[in-house]
Amino acid sequence: MAASRIVIENCSIATVDAGDTEYTSGHIVVADNKIESVGAGKAPENLENVVRRIDGTGHLATPGLVNTHHHFYQWITRGLATDHNLFNWLVALYPTWARIDEQMAYSAAQGSLAMMARGGVTTAMDHHYVFPKGSGDLSGAIIRAARETGVRFTLARGSMDRSEKDGGLPPDFAVETLEGALAATEATVDEHHDASFDAMTQIAVAPCSPFSVSTELMKQGAELARRKGVRLHTHGSETVEEEQFCKELFGMGPTEYFESTGWLGEDVWMAHCVHMNDSDIAAFARTKTGVAHCPSSNARLAAGIARVPDMLAAGVPVGLGVDGTASNESGELHTELRNALLINRLGAHREAALNARQALRLGTYGGAQVLGRASQIGSLEPGKLADIVLWKLDTLAHASIADPVTALVFGAAAPVTLSLVNGKPVVEDSRLLNVDEDAIARSTRAEAQRLAQITAQA
Repeated sequence: MAASRIVIENCSIATVDAGDTEYTSGHIVVADNKIESVGAGKAPENLENVVRRIDGTGHLATPGLVNTHHHFYQWITRGLATDHNLFNWLVALYPTWARIDEQMAYSAAQGSLAMMARGGVTTAMDHHYVFPKGSGDLSGAIIRAARETGVRFTLARGSMDRSEKDGGLPPDFAVETLEGALAATEATVDEHHDASFDAMTQIAVAPCSPFSVSTELMKQGAELARRKGVRLHTHGSETVEEEQFCKELFGMGPTEYFESTGWLGEDVWMAHCVHMNDSDIAAFARTKTGVAHCPSSNARLAAGIARVPDMLAAGVPVGLGVDGTASNESGELHTELRNALLINRLGAHREAALNARQALRLGTYGGAQVLGRASQIGSLEPGKLADIVLWKLDTLAHASIADPVTALVFGAAAPVTLSLVNGKPVVEDSRLLNVDEDAIARSTRAEAQRLAQITAQA
């Protein structure tokens, strides 16, 4: 059967390929779910079975954005504990989070996914680690929301087995046993992980953090992931307090601890990595361990400024993350392009820290690297999957910025005229096509109120 083709023409194009190839006015041809050609000028003539032609005048085409760290459930606890550092914020919110159920997780995932998708995210990720007893099929609910939205998705199936009675932060009823966590994680991989080239759903093994997980869960989690051929994810080196915790409990810093438990490697990525010394960065570079940089959340929780320029210079794979919307209330990844650039310029490298194209690479190809999908997504190249965003840059907001990549990264948030995932439209004219934004807004508001009432009555 002949391939169905979509042709996009007359737009600026930032391919984010290895050579950062760009076209002032170019074309993209999509055949079924893959990119067939990208180049300057008009598309080739006499293409067969063209089902749609799009005039991209006034637009910039980029790869779809790739989110590498998030906690969807936090959508229904936004705006709380707004003046807390990480540990105090966790203490304040765990009693609420520990009471989520399946409907809350589903609704919160809908809100998180909708906000990201309408802002150019084509590959989303959720690190879900709160599984209260009797709360239902939370993983299934989250995956269902992603499928309905139409985005590519990685669920990092999290876990916690260190509660308050063990010196951890979560309430006792909100954590799993070691055996229970491992069994549930393996079952999630078996049921939902798709290893194919154009997979829409993948699973990673993701114990929450060194201070909420036993060493045995870290070690056996790594063994499980490698036996199943899936990736590993956790939080790392987010705060000074975490570093002190690791030294007091384990007699070593976070990176040394991760290495001792099998948690460095090209199949691993860590969230945050704010407090990394030279030897930590060298260890990540040597092992090709990835980093999810979450600048807005790190600023919101006063965690600090990650050494992203030094990581990139050393060869560490780095992508961008929204992080949970209880520490980044906007819930959008395209704002992280700008914030990554600006916040890193407050660090030691100042104006040389990052430029617009490096920021765009973090949010696209860098994210694909971190999720282990750089051969499939993250750049606009023939043979790759057709995850493409068309940003509108000819309005007042960007009218006097000549360079389109600069306009996208430095300027106001650009509207998304079209977002394709696997060659299928998910967003058109800044509206989601597969789900009802207004209904989701009503649902998430209702679930937030229900969770607040349950917490108040506990």
